Amino acid sequence: MLFSTALKQTAAAVAKQGNVRGFSMVARAAAKAPATMAKSFVAAQQWASLHTCGPNCAPHSNHSCRGAFCGVCQTPSAVSKTAGVRQMSTEAHGMDVSTPAGAIAALEAGNERFVKGDIMAPNRNMERLKELEGGQAPFAAFLSCADSRVPVEMIFDQGFGDVFICRIAGNIVNTETIGSLEFGCAVLGAKVLYVMGHSSCGAVNATMAGAAVPGVISSLYYGIKPACNHANGDLDTAIAENVKYQVAQLETSPVLKELVEAGKLEIVGGVYDLTTGKVNRV
Repeated sequence: MLFSTALKQTAAAVAKQGNVRGFSMVARAAAKAPATMAKSFVAAQQWASLHTCGPNCAPHSNHSCRGAFCGVCQTPSAVSKTAGVRQMSTEAHGMDVSTPAGAIAALEAGNERFVKGDIMAPNRNMERLKELEGGQAPFAAFLSCADSRVPVEMIFDQGFGDVFICRIAGNIVNTETIGSLEFGCAVLGAKVLYVMGHSSCGAVNATMAGAAVPGVISSLYYGIKPACNHANGDLDTAIAENVKYQVAQLETSPVLKELVEAGKLEIVGGVYDLTTGKVNRV
């Protein structure tokens, strides 16, 4: 348990630094048996304490980056850049998103703006993009459909760095999406994990029909069919049931479950109406 907590802290530090190699080492350390975990953890922790501030910068510790500029390569310090991102993660467009309830409220307010046509289009400029070069701290994570009519940032009136999104046809849960969303919530700090389906979902409709499709498209059916079994042949019901089913699947993750139990995360579901633009909770 002690190493588990320490590994999470190290992973969080790595993510804030954008240190891909360090995060990989943390992941490998976590996968090892307890007898060898200590040695792996020390190596991961040592690497996690290092970062680079630019393409021509050598790995170094935060000690060399106390000011606005790197003490090694003299470019803007990654530490100072990331600090701004971490600060912004507690507030989104005037709303407190430091808690799950606050994050959900911010998303609902954004969707309301979208529906009314009063969009702010926040954080969608080059200045914001440059601010995020040193790291990211999204306040919400999403599992949504890959449908081109479902652009999550626009639907909730958010911008660069606000939301962490996994998109896959039928918004289904698999090993890769669970791992990605665990990263978005446990490491990057998202306060809400939102599973979002949408009306007229082709993946759900195809699953209900059971029609022959080319390639491996039908592999998507396995993740959706359990929900369709409770829909009595109604597409809208199947779409809502699919969202609920995928939420239940995510709740089996020990990592996400621990965050929920600690009050640090809430997992919710909703369906986006392609006609009205409204996202309705299910």
